[in-house]
Amino acid sequence: MNRIYLCEKAENIRNVYFDEERVYTKAEVMNSPETFKNTEYVFSTWGMPAFTEEEIKKYLPKLKAVFYGAGSVQTFARPFLNCGVKVFSAWAANAVPVAEYTVAQIVLANKGFFSSSRLAKTGDRKAASQSFCSYPGNYGVKIGIIGAGMIGKLVIQMLKSYSLEVLVFDPFLSEEKACELGVKKVNLEALFKECSVVSNHLADNEQTKGMLDGKLFEAMRPYATFINTGRGAQVVEADLIKVLKERFDITALLDVTFPEPPESESELYALPNCILTPHIAGSAGNEVRRMGKYMTAEYEKLIQNKPCTFEVTLEMLKTMA
Repeated sequence: MNRIYLCEKAENIRNVYFDEERVYTKAEVMNSPETFKNTEYVFSTWGMPAFTEEEIKKYLPKLKAVFYGAGSVQTFARPFLNCGVKVFSAWAANAVPVAEYTVAQIVLANKGFFSSSRLAKTGDRKAASQSFCSYPGNYGVKIGIIGAGMIGKLVIQMLKSYSLEVLVFDPFLSEEKACELGVKKVNLEALFKECSVVSNHLADNEQTKGMLDGKLFEAMRPYATFINTGRGAQVVEADLIKVLKERFDITALLDVTFPEPPESESELYALPNCILTPHIAGSAGNEVRRMGKYMTAEYEKLIQNKPCTFEVTLEMLKTMA
């Protein structure tokens, strides 16, 4: 077989690629090495199994490329890349709904939506109105973006239709690129201190774990909002909980946590100024088909020897989410 669908969850393949072809698991590949020895192209999505370099060389010796119809490839890509197999990711397609979701949350946060709606449900209209009046709205205020990767850049671009000033923390963003994006580079401390909303889009790696700690959350402006659609492990959760308990003026919108979901005894469930969503920012519903189309287009370019757009390299893995 020249090309196969490889995934531990066949339904994911059918949702993303809208195809009824056979889907294979890692166990099937390893149990029938003769069947897959000529496989050159693998298509996958959420549920892509990890292989060691030795397994790749033994069971997929002629593999040329993996097309991953989803976002992060951190859990499986390195062994393939080390074996000379090209890896393509639909991170750009998956970035679109995450950015759309983030911008929607930023706009609502600046209007005091989360606080005032919670108070309105108690029947205390006066308190709800007072809460609303404490928020700055969406004109002339600063928004903080942590990480200017694919998603962060999309958020920045989408925010250009608003009258907002965007501050960015990203050690890998050059001053020249920041100027092109129309943003101001700052350190983390300044970003948390100055911005009405802070949104996390850091790359997911060892260096970013625990980067967002209590000192940063304590420095947040009155009635500020922290949004996390990145990774939960980047937040020192105990510190965030402590600050949320001390400062009911600030709000945390957490689409990701660590662990995920939070443990049953986590105080995040009870805090009124913490909004939890079950990792919904990424592609869902019809949005997942965009990722399949991106990868099918990349495959067509590759076999026609045309330049590809979404190839992932080992160097890129250092900064990608």
